[in-house]
Amino acid sequence: MEQNIFQLQYALDTFYFLICGALVMWMAAGFSMLEAGLVRAKNTTEILTKNVALYAIACIMYLVVGYDIMYGGGVFLNGIALDGASDAEALVGAVLAESAEAGFDGGAVYSNASDFFFQVVFVATAMSIVSGAVAERMKLWAFLAFTVVLTGFIYPMEGSWTWNGDAVFGLYTLGDLGFSDFAGSGIVHMAGASAALAGVLLLGARKGKYSKDGKVNAIPGANLPMATLGTFILWMGWFGFNGGSVLKLADINSANSVAMVFLNTNAAAAAGAISALIFAKILFKKADLTMTLNGALAGLVAITAEPSTPSPLQATIFGAIAGVIVVMSILALDKVKIDDPVGAISVHGVVGFFGLMIVPITNSSSSFSGQLIGAATIFVWVFVTSFIVWFALKKVIGIRVSAEEEYEGVDISDCGMEAYPEFTRG
Repeated sequence: MEQNIFQLQYALDTFYFLICGALVMWMAAGFSMLEAGLVRAKNTTEILTKNVALYAIACIMYLVVGYDIMYGGGVFLNGIALDGASDAEALVGAVLAESAEAGFDGGAVYSNASDFFFQVVFVATAMSIVSGAVAERMKLWAFLAFTVVLTGFIYPMEGSWTWNGDAVFGLYTLGDLGFSDFAGSGIVHMAGASAALAGVLLLGARKGKYSKDGKVNAIPGANLPMATLGTFILWMGWFGFNGGSVLKLADINSANSVAMVFLNTNAAAAAGAISALIFAKILFKKADLTMTLNGALAGLVAITAEPSTPSPLQATIFGAIAGVIVVMSILALDKVKIDDPVGAISVHGVVGFFGLMIVPITNSSSSFSGQLIGAATIFVWVFVTSFIVWFALKKVIGIRVSAEEEYEGVDISDCGMEAYPEFTRG
């Protein structure tokens, strides 16, 4: 009887992991639609190509080397342990032995292969953040070369210090300092934004974005319905992102935790959208759709660091604050001429940091100092290493398209086809 219960629990937790991983994978579609909607028509095919290619590259690089760096035990050559157990009794014994060795006291009851699948789609999410920030003026192949390094080395290294608990260069362990990041406000989102910021600083702004007199010239996206669809896809995928990070479902406590995570995730997103909408109305006297979309995403990013311990009221407040922060951040970055076509650095970076810093309000096992040190560790590592890689690419192959190619659109120069030929060709 006990073995049958264990097998059912194993099957349910594994299936839940896989479903959540599939939801996170679907976020790749969300990023694709959001970014394609917020760039100009002449750059749509290229941004879509980047999103498809980066997802594929991230999956292969994490399989070949990234997972081994982050957690140890090469998957690519050695496969996944435990899944090859010859019968149920052997599997039960193997899983329980591994769980006890890891200190889980029999709690980790899911396939290791499902854990890998859940981890790999997170890597792609981090890289997707970069693509929107450097849109409309970066060379496609320079971007893909950077993708190889971020997903195969930069992200796995900081992941080993955070979620795997390794000491940072042997100096200090973040968990011992009180650092906690439930689903990745810092580990995934702020990391992606840090890499994006390094690239944007070296890349420069789009032509015509900023006037010599300091005026900021709006460059509207080509397809706001597509951007809205992308936001709703991301919103839906986030339930897998945060909900799957509970890691279990098949017991009462875990099921209740999953339900609370879903509730809080949705509440924060809704509050972020509303607060951004209202704040933009106050500032611009109009209902700004793009700010509203980014407000929803900001609420999602903010709650990601700890969606299980806040009350619904607290989650709503956190999301509402995030919606205001993202509007202010987007305006501030424009003031200093940091050109981010989709607001990715603000949504994922600035709000990602905010998400980390509010964790101790509801989670007593974390500390403000630990959160600050963890955030600094992630930012410094990802920003510095990314800057070095971007700089090397700039010197070796160049990272920015020519002025003529930028004017014509990178769809033609990089991809040789347009997304909307009937509108752009006579």
